[in-house]
Amino acid sequence: MLLKKIRTIPLGYSEVIFMDKKYGVTLTEFNNGKSLKIFAKELGGNDFISLNYYITNQNELLKPCEMPKQKVIQFLNQMILI
Repeated sequence: MLLKKIRTIPLGYSEVIFMDKKYGVTLTEFNNGKSLKIFAKELGGNDFISLNYYITNQNELLKPCEMPKQKVIQFLNQMILI
């Protein structure tokens, strides 16, 4: 389910709304799309979201960077592309 939300973000830079605030989001793919990195920064603010997502033969792994997993999941589920 998270991969489906991640795939709605265009590669490179885009902007989203999350919790009524605008974020600049960068999505980068590695290893032929098997590794994904997302970094989102609140524009005009201090908040950020950072995660790596890995797709293996057995499963998919969400690895938040220095933040709670729940914050990353909330961001992915509630962000709105603009």
